[in-house]
Amino acid sequence: MKKIFLLLFFLIFNISFGQKSAHIDSIKAHLTYITKTKSYRNYANIAQLNKTALYIKSNFEKATQEVAFQEFKVDGNVYKNVIASFGIKNKTRIIIGAHYDVCGNQEGADDNASGIVGLLELARLLKTKKLKYRIDLVAYTLEEPPYFRTEKMGSYIHAKSLLDNNVNVYGMVSLEMIGYFTNAHNSQQYPDPRLGAVYGNQGNFITLVNQNNKKKFASDFGNVFLKTTAIKTVVFDSPPSQPAVDFSDHLNYWNLGFSALMITDTAFLRNKNYHTKADTLETLDLPSMKKVIDGVFKTLIKL
Repeated sequence: MKKIFLLLFFLIFNISFGQKSAHIDSIKAHLTYITKTKSYRNYANIAQLNKTALYIKSNFEKATQEVAFQEFKVDGNVYKNVIASFGIKNKTRIIIGAHYDVCGNQEGADDNASGIVGLLELARLLKTKKLKYRIDLVAYTLEEPPYFRTEKMGSYIHAKSLLDNNVNVYGMVSLEMIGYFTNAHNSQQYPDPRLGAVYGNQGNFITLVNQNNKKKFASDFGNVFLKTTAIKTVVFDSPPSQPAVDFSDHLNYWNLGFSALMITDTAFLRNKNYHTKADTLETLDLPSMKKVIDGVFKTLIKL
């Protein structure tokens, strides 16, 4: 009887207050909804982009009342970032972002449904937490070509709005492909082949990518993330000229003077399904993806 009581208490406690870790079943359900669609969520399929944005918004609303679309017009069409805010009474802000659009006609499970699912799980985990900072979870659109590296990117629109409104931003994290891991030998490449001797040739780690002149937030976040020991981690400090280090939404925050970093499985340097129809849910390592999300959550709480 005592064991049954304790089990019931454990279940009620977790249902009432929420287990403070990501859930694999939830991760899989979100990935399935976002990727297994009749059309593809690229810039030309606005109806599918809007359907995805609405799904993100509705899930954000389960965790906070502070949810909004940030609409902007590009080439005559209206596109939407989705923003969920937590701890809004705090003046200093942390941005965690990921893009929900894809390149061309493909599911884009790793690139970048994985990052969006990271945001959705973080929203659930942050729901009941007392925070030291305001945390904005931002789902961007138009990260992919033909708008990549232009001021039409959703992340540029968002970063510029922070700058224009003199928002006190501690820093930004881009979740860019966080779901592909492998222990296969020679599965990991690097922009500079000499790095293989330092970090190994197995794609079984997550990477935190910073500028080598990183500012306070990027440094603080990396140090705390490492201490969580959530998953095997490499912190890579690089000059902006190094190939591939700015291939995501953090680029726009760097360019506008914010401290920012990218969390990534290194994209095409590991995942050969990048920007192809082979980038599907079935290729992802959900337990490792869960660990990445847990690491981000623990870091946000401990900063």
